[in-house]
Amino acid sequence: MRMKMLLREPLLHFLALGALLFVLFDVFGGEGGGTQRIVVGAGQIAQLEAGFTKTWQRAPTDAELKDLVDEWVREEIATREAVALGLERDDTVIRRRLRQKFEFMTEDVLDAAPPSDAELQAFLDTYPDNFRREPRLSFRQVMLDPQRRGAALDKDARELLARLQAAGADANLGALGALGDSRLLPEALASASLRDVARLFGEAFAGELLKVEPGRWSGPVRSGYGVHMVLVTAREAGGLPALADVRPLVERDFMAERRRRALDARYAEMLERYRVVVEPRASPPGSGGPK
Repeated sequence: MRMKMLLREPLLHFLALGALLFVLFDVFGGEGGGTQRIVVGAGQIAQLEAGFTKTWQRAPTDAELKDLVDEWVREEIATREAVALGLERDDTVIRRRLRQKFEFMTEDVLDAAPPSDAELQAFLDTYPDNFRREPRLSFRQVMLDPQRRGAALDKDARELLARLQAAGADANLGALGALGDSRLLPEALASASLRDVARLFGEAFAGELLKVEPGRWSGPVRSGYGVHMVLVTAREAGGLPALADVRPLVERDFMAERRRRALDARYAEMLERYRVVVEPRASPPGSGGPK
């Protein structure tokens, strides 16, 4: 009698049905019931082995490989659970890393197609100032200090120039005795760019060196330090080089520009799938709101 009454109890029916559903879920639920599948493929295992071998200069043992796989599974679980909780959303480092990986994917596709010579030549013609070569100068100089020479500066400069011209371009200046006034400036520069000359002696001095006759002592040429007698031994004209001479530089800049334009286009395309809402800034406390 008691048994019959117990079997008719609704609470018992509810508990039995719940137990049955739990068993069915455990047996048949699989991936569709919340259990996620993690597959450690052959490619992933090979990557783990390669990383271990590169670090330790030997292949991992079976036990070590199992540890590597276990650690990778733990990392995969942690990553999935963190993403499910939205932990990546407010982390600036993770957001930047994800963006970087996303952009790398786009760039990898572009880098697979190297530019043609025609594309590089067109790029060189479009941006000539990026690759234009400066004039280069090789010269010797002897300086006179205006403060030390005073009123005799012009006379001393003429005499020094005449002495140097008489000695000739190949003269050993050391054999001529003390010449000029020392200011710790280099007595000679070889194949220096016009920019480097200007940095050491000033722009006006560098500009004058482009005008003097090579192979002959000339002067005086003024700088912020004093007046100089100069001998230009070599002068290379600047200008736009041929593509063959600067191909690596042009290709580097071309690829960077192509990546930038491709990313801009990709972002513009993806932006069409979003509606961006920029809310007004919050007013600082006590400001009385926007005016």
